[in-house]
Amino acid sequence: MSVLTLVTGKEDRTLRRIRVSDIARNPNQPRKYFDPEAIAQLAESIRQYGVLNPLTVRRAPNGGYELVAGERRLRAARVAGLNEVPCLVIAADSQDSSAIALVENLQRRDLDFFEEANGFKRLIDQYGLTQEEAARKVGKTQSAVANKLRLLRLSPQNMEMIRSANLTERHARCLLRLEQEEDRINATKFIIEHDLNVSRAEQYIDTLLKEKETPSGQERKVIRLIKDVRFFLNTLNRAVGVMVDAGIGATVEQQESDDGLTLTICIPHARCN
Repeated sequence: MSVLTLVTGKEDRTLRRIRVSDIARNPNQPRKYFDPEAIAQLAESIRQYGVLNPLTVRRAPNGGYELVAGERRLRAARVAGLNEVPCLVIAADSQDSSAIALVENLQRRDLDFFEEANGFKRLIDQYGLTQEEAARKVGKTQSAVANKLRLLRLSPQNMEMIRSANLTERHARCLLRLEQEEDRINATKFIIEHDLNVSRAEQYIDTLLKEKETPSGQERKVIRLIKDVRFFLNTLNRAVGVMVDAGIGATVEQQESDDGLTLTICIPHARCN
């Protein structure tokens, strides 16, 4: 039985009471973790006051309904023992359903930044959207979507470490500056163990990058030796050049072999008139 019809520019949206058993979950729900304690608290509220904010559903191709938005409320309603819940039935295809579910979670700030990034990636990959098209669907800028997607360059292990330690998105971003997975994991451990805020974490990453640019002790010795040899050869050539300019037919010959460089300097005897 229809309780209310909301007229939009395109479709009629109908508010109905629908059996909980007839509602299938949204396979494209971007949120993956639901706090059991929070669900229990919401269920207690629903027992007292009912579901105050209707769920959003669409008709499923194989009959019944598919949830578009409101999974927390649906889970809590089941815990509370409700047989029926108020639902706003909308006409939406799979692409719109995914976008609406993502938007609702973004508006409620129910997603962590990795779930947001995965939500955008799913929209793009599953429906062949560009970053700009995906951004328009959820009311974001293309650069905001691009920045979220960059977070997915971190490994699942690294993401879990960041989540478990409640590090921020800015912590995750500064870790992206490290190219190697091992470096990122080690840096994440250090940040967690020393409880570094974002500013100190960025300074720490700066230090790591500078260390990578600086040659090791052995490399520094080799570089120094090469510079010393070049300095010696330049000095020698300048000395021979001075003698030549003074009229002394001095010469220097260089021969390279696997063993090294052989220098032969020939200075003619001075002749008295």
